[in-house]
Amino acid sequence: MNRLVPISVHQTGKTMNSNSYRAAGVDLETYRESMSRLPALLGRTQTPRVIPWKNGFAGMFQLDFAGGPFQRSYRQPVLVSGSDGVGTKIKVALMAGKHDTVGIDLVAMSVNDTLCCGAEPLFFLDYVAMSRDDPAKLEQIVRGVSDGCLQASCALLGGETAIMPDMYQGDDYDLAGFCVGVVEFDERLDGSAIRNGDVVLGIGSTGLHSNGFSLVRRVVFGHANLKVDQHVPELGRTVGEELLTPTAIYSALTSKVLREKRSAVHGIAHITGGGLAENLERILPDHLEARLEAGSWPQSAVFPWLQQLGNIAPDEMARVFNRGIGLVLVVDPSHADSIRAQAADLWSCSVIGHVTAGNGQVVES
Repeated sequence: MNRLVPISVHQTGKTMNSNSYRAAGVDLETYRESMSRLPALLGRTQTPRVIPWKNGFAGMFQLDFAGGPFQRSYRQPVLVSGSDGVGTKIKVALMAGKHDTVGIDLVAMSVNDTLCCGAEPLFFLDYVAMSRDDPAKLEQIVRGVSDGCLQASCALLGGETAIMPDMYQGDDYDLAGFCVGVVEFDERLDGSAIRNGDVVLGIGSTGLHSNGFSLVRRVVFGHANLKVDQHVPELGRTVGEELLTPTAIYSALTSKVLREKRSAVHGIAHITGGGLAENLERILPDHLEARLEAGSWPQSAVFPWLQQLGNIAPDEMARVFNRGIGLVLVVDPSHADSIRAQAADLWSCSVIGHVTAGNGQVVES
């Protein structure tokens, strides 16, 4: 059900007549109230390339690429797509009763992936599945998605809300997101331009982002038995405030760097599950390796705190978490200083390593 058309509802189970739909767990009147809260949240993200279509069943986006964050038109536009979710970070949102930030995570996880191709994000779609309709909660969730789209400079073009009482229980819900971006055909990034001697720049994360939360919850709420509203001196805030810190969205940074230094950027990697090694290896040519210098970048306090709290082995920390780096740029060494300065205007940026001859692996020492 596209959010521009609050008419239909999906639910599991047998087909039932309208008199028993509410008894089956779906209240159409409550659903319509939910839908009435959302158009303004979509509207605040609309760009000039979104074509208004009142009562439409799908969103429309004009392929006229003049303007946008990259301030350019495209000769041979290539569409770039990405899809992701938030994972069990939603469980922390449920514990805290705070649902207005996980939508930012949702946008970030897909948008940041499209940035790795050198793309400009164009529009975003979301999917919200709930056990029962809750207009206030849905509004919080979609407000976060809307906030994320504003940060990413892309339009929230539409979405789906599914009320499925047979699939989810109690207050449970789940999120999925889908981003579409664009890049010039001969300017797309796939790592093939990476060369021996390139510099590896690490762009700071905002903390855990949206990865590894099954382990995080096991350590924090299971092993340590902490409460979501408990203040942690090492973190300077509560458990919930730390764990619900939204994932960074790097659109402004990549659009600035690529607009001015595109030819000097040879590869971009989004550091998610799998950590620095697995994600950076995805863009390394087979005949090269990236040598990273351990401790050459700042980490937020959550990483050593979590490691000590759960007695997590260093290798496991490296394999599961971003450890303070949310995005990696592999750049021409002659432009590394200027790119680092450009990036540092928006996010912390550190030289964390360099590229040498090798076998497609990341080595940290």
